[in-house]
Amino acid sequence: MTSGHVFIAASLDGYIAREDGAIDWLERFGETGEDHGYARFISGMDAIVMGRGTWETARHFEPWPYALPVLVLSQRLAGSPVPAGLEGRVRFSDASPAGAMALLAAEGHARAYVDGGQLITAFLRAGLIAGMTVTLVPLLLGSGRRLFGALPADLALRHEETRTFGSGLVQLRYRVGPEP
Repeated sequence: MTSGHVFIAASLDGYIAREDGAIDWLERFGETGEDHGYARFISGMDAIVMGRGTWETARHFEPWPYALPVLVLSQRLAGSPVPAGLEGRVRFSDASPAGAMALLAAEGHARAYVDGGQLITAFLRAGLIAGMTVTLVPLLLGSGRRLFGALPADLALRHEETRTFGSGLVQLRYRVGPEP
């Protein structure tokens, strides 16, 4: 089975986007020139799985930033045509998290970057996230789209690394699951 991995930024109060999905508040931190580890992270992935909300933001990025194949999980978008220029790089599916991972595994993908708050929560509920890197941004948004939704039970995380950056970002890396 393909393993799921998270690399995401959140405001200190736990939001990944504004209510309307905007991530403009992250821009100044991307301009610092600091290496926050994304290139290293993405180099270890074979595919990207994102939710509809993340897709609605990412589809407007120019140029398209993803070299890996992107699978967008959305009941609303399943069966819809992919925008011009993204054919063969993006596809839509209404698969469950487990179904998506089985599909990726059948295609030979071993590690998938899972992106989007609701999708990450769904993958956590299904036990399909192996590791998470969460970068805390020194900003309080006060409202917006939360990183995590409700889970049916406590979920143990094993701390692997904490990094700090001159910009004030604090990055936490965890394995998902109890100590072996």
